Amino acid sequence: MTTTATGAGRPVITAWSAVSPFGIGRTAFAEGVRERRPTAVVLDDAGAAGPRDEACVVPAFEVRTVLGKKGTRSMDRVTGLAVTAVGALLDDTERSRAVGTGEGAALALGTTTGSAQSMMDFTRESLTGDQPFFVDPARFPNTVMNCAAGQSAIWYQLKGPNTTIAGGRTAGLHALNYSRRLLAAGRAQTVLCGAAEEYSTARAWLEHHSGDGARTAPLGEGCAVLLVEPAAGEDAGQPVLAEILAVELGVVLGDDVAGSLMACLRGALRRSGADLTEIAAVARCGAPGAEGDAETAVVSELLADVEAADLTQVGLIGDTGAASAAFQAVALLAHAEDNPAVAGKVGLVTSVDRTGTVGCALLRLR
Repeated sequence: MTTTATGAGRPVITAWSAVSPFGIGRTAFAEGVRERRPTAVVLDDAGAAGPRDEACVVPAFEVRTVLGKKGTRSMDRVTGLAVTAVGALLDDTERSRAVGTGEGAALALGTTTGSAQSMMDFTRESLTGDQPFFVDPARFPNTVMNCAAGQSAIWYQLKGPNTTIAGGRTAGLHALNYSRRLLAAGRAQTVLCGAAEEYSTARAWLEHHSGDGARTAPLGEGCAVLLVEPAAGEDAGQPVLAEILAVELGVVLGDDVAGSLMACLRGALRRSGADLTEIAAVARCGAPGAEGDAETAVVSELLADVEAADLTQVGLIGDTGAASAAFQAVALLAHAEDNPAVAGKVGLVTSVDRTGTVGCALLRLR
């Protein structure tokens, strides 16, 4: 397991943005969370929908329409989502662009595999063409999982470490912990930390065949990004939205999802110094099947005597896969902006994945 260090020097979150089924940008996401607005739609092309015709997709998102025609001819959907989300964060304030770009700016992006659709399309093209090498070379970069992070760095001049971390639903927590480590080691001055997932026919069928038939929520997509920095002190004018108290990650042993997640939660509370009664809001990943049931049971047991707002997003924006933990984190930040009473309280993110990873994060909300 891994966790943040306790005491002084904990990193802080100073800005965020999202591209989600609620729309593009921070305001659209915050309004969607506030209204608790469902986003599932019936896809126009039923044949491209996969095993079900319903999904939670970013409305009217076409890469070349949103980002322009220059440099986007071969850009796939997940890369477009990530580039758009990073740009929305940097454009939010002058400060965000000033501290979030340049030599000291790193990017840590969580994923599952990158774009399953791009991988399958490229492979199919090599098999169906007159020769295996009669493929579009411009589309090859889309087949590797670090394409989205690499393109984001190129577009916005992020010259620090550039990292893609695969972790399924826990990927956002892995990226957050990696961001903390980059800052602690002095490898970066700021980190753009997030996770991305696209909706595609390929992903829909992969999820259908790899699941246990327990899926209830439609698939969702999007990208959420946090600006993470070292704490600069109260007089530095730093717009702190939350302090990262702890990030704890674990591996399931012997199919004991509940036990592994509870160990993460108790470890995070112990190392952070936070009291259980300080938790004011919780956002679960809401995974389908036995893993999600175990997550719900553990959180209910842990917070049985605590009044905490439930900000779980899966019923609103669908199963966003690798992007889920990042969306959970920004849901806590949006909730804190709307509810000044939670200032100083703690927000909890929990995540489980069928691949055997679990994790949680504790954020001191401002």
